[in-house]
Amino acid sequence: MFEIAKRTGLGALVLIIIPLLVWVSGWQWHPHNEAVWWRLMFWITLTATAPWGTITSTLFIAWFLWCLRFRLRPALGLVCILGLTMLVGQSLKSVIKQQVQEPRPYVVWLEHAHNIDDKAFYALPKAARSQLVKEELQDQPQIPPWLRTHWQHETGFAFPSGHTVFAASWALLALGLLWPRRHFVSLTLIMVWAEAVMSSRLVLGMHWPRDLIVGTVLGWLIITLACWLVQRWVGSLTPKPDELRDIKSRA
Repeated sequence: MFEIAKRTGLGALVLIIIPLLVWVSGWQWHPHNEAVWWRLMFWITLTATAPWGTITSTLFIAWFLWCLRFRLRPALGLVCILGLTMLVGQSLKSVIKQQVQEPRPYVVWLEHAHNIDDKAFYALPKAARSQLVKEELQDQPQIPPWLRTHWQHETGFAFPSGHTVFAASWALLALGLLWPRRHFVSLTLIMVWAEAVMSSRLVLGMHWPRDLIVGTVLGWLIITLACWLVQRWVGSLTPKPDELRDIKSRA
């Protein structure tokens, strides 16, 4: 358990470097004229947004199963644990959001630029909030239409970041499950993807740096437990000597 927590903990520290630097720098989100990289960040954020997040999860599960080469019964156990892990993470995120009720950066901007009180905004039903965002921003040229539409669908609270919980969970799962079998390329790509998802939430005005940091910590706690369950009930995360020799030969 300690080795798992240490390995995933180091991964969590890597993931929070960018939001921590942004927080320390005092950077504040503000809408600017549309840029090409804004659209790129939007596409990246969609990979962790429903319904596309389900496709992302399915692809990751399939890839983990291929990399780990478990037999049928252990593989089914792994799928159950991974699926439950994601559900637990998103459920905890929703509970915390309702307790903290922190406004999103773009909502704070709406308050200053359009005199919309954030408390009054969040007191409205979800459909009314979406309609208000649409009406207030329809004549705002500095807000691209695709971002305006994204905001209309994302009118909930900010703290912690659900996208970060999702992305960090998959990245730390990759660290916990794939590192012992030396799938370093896959691990690196998934870590970079998670960092990109987290950064996109800052760029698009959806979250504050602290939302990402706490989301990563929440993901780390859940994934450490999930990896321990996999090792206890499904199979060892450390390959056997003959399996390790096979891994080295393939490398």
